[in-house]
Amino acid sequence: MQQHNFIQNNLGFQDRSIKNVLSLLSEGATIPFISRYRKEMSGGLDEVQIASIRNEAKRFDDLIARKKTIIAAIEDQAKLTSELKSKIDGCFNSIELEDIYLPFKVKRLTRGEKARKLGLEPLAKMIMSQRGGVPDQMAGRFVKGDVYDEEVAINGAKDIIAEWINENSALRANLRQLFERRSILKSKLIKGKEVEGEKYKDYFDHSESLNRCASHRFLALYRANREGIISLKARPDENDALHKVERFFVKANDECGFIVCEACNDAYKRLLRPSLENETLSNAKEKADKEAIQVFTKNLRQLLLAPPLGEKRILAIDPGFRTGCKVVCIDQYGALMTNTTIFPHSPQKERSKAEAKLAQLVQAYKIDAIAIGDGTAGRETERLVKHIRFDREVEVYVVREDGASIYSASSIARKEFPDYDVTVRGSVSIGRRLMDPLAELVKIDPKSVGVGQYQHEVNQTHLKDSLDDVVVSCVNAVGVDVNTASAYLLSYVSGLGPTLAENIVTFRSENGKINSRTELKKVKRLGDKAFEQAAGFIRIRNGKNPLDNSSVHPESYPFVQDIAKFTNTAVEDLIGNNEVLSSLKLSDFPSIDKYTFEDVITELKKPGRDPRKKAKVLEFDHRLKTIDDVIQGMTLTGIVTNVTNFGAFVNIGIKENGLIHKSNLADTYVDDPSQFISLHEHVDVKVVEVDARRKRIGLKKI
Repeated sequence: MQQHNFIQNNLGFQDRSIKNVLSLLSEGATIPFISRYRKEMSGGLDEVQIASIRNEAKRFDDLIARKKTIIAAIEDQAKLTSELKSKIDGCFNSIELEDIYLPFKVKRLTRGEKARKLGLEPLAKMIMSQRGGVPDQMAGRFVKGDVYDEEVAINGAKDIIAEWINENSALRANLRQLFERRSILKSKLIKGKEVEGEKYKDYFDHSESLNRCASHRFLALYRANREGIISLKARPDENDALHKVERFFVKANDECGFIVCEACNDAYKRLLRPSLENETLSNAKEKADKEAIQVFTKNLRQLLLAPPLGEKRILAIDPGFRTGCKVVCIDQYGALMTNTTIFPHSPQKERSKAEAKLAQLVQAYKIDAIAIGDGTAGRETERLVKHIRFDREVEVYVVREDGASIYSASSIARKEFPDYDVTVRGSVSIGRRLMDPLAELVKIDPKSVGVGQYQHEVNQTHLKDSLDDVVVSCVNAVGVDVNTASAYLLSYVSGLGPTLAENIVTFRSENGKINSRTELKKVKRLGDKAFEQAAGFIRIRNGKNPLDNSSVHPESYPFVQDIAKFTNTAVEDLIGNNEVLSSLKLSDFPSIDKYTFEDVITELKKPGRDPRKKAKVLEFDHRLKTIDDVIQGMTLTGIVTNVTNFGAFVNIGIKENGLIHKSNLADTYVDDPSQFISLHEHVDVKVVEVDARRKRIGLKKI
């Protein structure tokens, strides 16, 4: 089977699309570039679909490499027959492949191997054939040396038979189905772990069908098991499993058949069950990981594409009690203008002094908006700020500060602000997040932004790869202003990477503003391929060519010139001219494919359109200061801070977030909460439950 056939069988995409995508990827094309500018070749596949082709291609390559290793290992044992090689070559399921290889794996000295070394394999074959005869008489011929008597010989033969049973690929496939479909997941508290495992109390004695176990619950059980709080098992009914094994191998109702039956029981309990149980739990973990990573990637995309305030002068506050509130003022480009510390809260309580200082800063630095971190003392600081009468209209925003401390201590922050400490850097990050969340959050490890679900339990390699794909997708979906973007943001542009991003910043500092996309070709080491991949995602405002501030790729500029000529309109007059653009037909331009035609026309109607929404101010209920102020039946306004498989967490203006369980998201059945609610959404909710002791608030979306 060829790679593209393997991918088509698993994904169902058109063969031509798969071949073209594989070819483009091998030539160095990026996923955003293929999705945006090679639709005619991919058949209009989106980024997720293209990524799935890339991932399946890697899985195919890994499978082929594993086959070569297995064939070489069996050849070294001089046991590779043409039939066996054909069986391996025709297998494209990694689990089945390992079943085929199992009898040939080099093993430690097992009970069966010890029996073989004692010369008992012929006896095992005689008993296994179940063609009559008395086992004790058969065994008598093998009594010698360490085989003291007939019982030792028969027990040794049973050990060999048990291993044959365990290595039978047909039986394993049959039992695997039973484990997959009928396993019961059971957890039991490990003695003495009651206090340490209090948060896992619901799972101290838990049982449910593995197939019905929600991914978040499985990951919770998995974590509790890993921490040594509970034991975890996943098995079907033992009698059902043993019956299957015996039906495979027990052929006679005599003494030999009875011995084979005993070997079946031993093989299942000692070899098959542990192996298949581990495999079943591993598969369930992989499935739960996949669902958890999907939740994380959806949330991260929404977080990165959160509404930006834009180029405004920001006063940012990182709130605190004892250590004070760190205050910075940044200009419309994110540059630090000044910083100070105020102490309006306990224990200093210098409220009047703090208010006067903030008012002075707003006036002196012509501040447009104030960003307040949502951590400790955030709500108290928000109330303080809203009490101040400034000399101008100033909007106040509460900004999530997850990961700000990670950024402030990072090498990126040290490079940006070598002369300032972590508190100043963290405050700047909060302010910049309000201006442009995407540009600031790409500097932080996505796992630190607070939108995951059991993120430390999932496969970390798969998580990182998926999150990296999301960051790249978001950066390129928005586009990057080449004259203002940091090297870190530029590094995510299709075709660039860290080295070329740094080279662009160096070129910019040495030569001044970049006025056209073609100037990028003067950047050190930025060749034709990198330019092809990156140019469409780069934005140049007020440049020589108005198309350079759009997502129209330079390779399509001649097409735009054709449109201008066809309509007798200057290119700059075409932009935003919906009447003229809407009158055009694909048939008028036979040299252009339909995808390019539609994309260029759409972009010319609204060039450089930012896909993100506009930032909105949220007013929390002034009655709430702590969880003790929350009363069942209250209706409140909040902002969604995290979406999981079981519901959404909402900031209602106090330290504790409330939870809208998925059963309270809508009047219909909710399977996927992300279809009903999204990160950063402003929602009206009703309080349905308050448990102050456990710091839990139940909400219902209204």
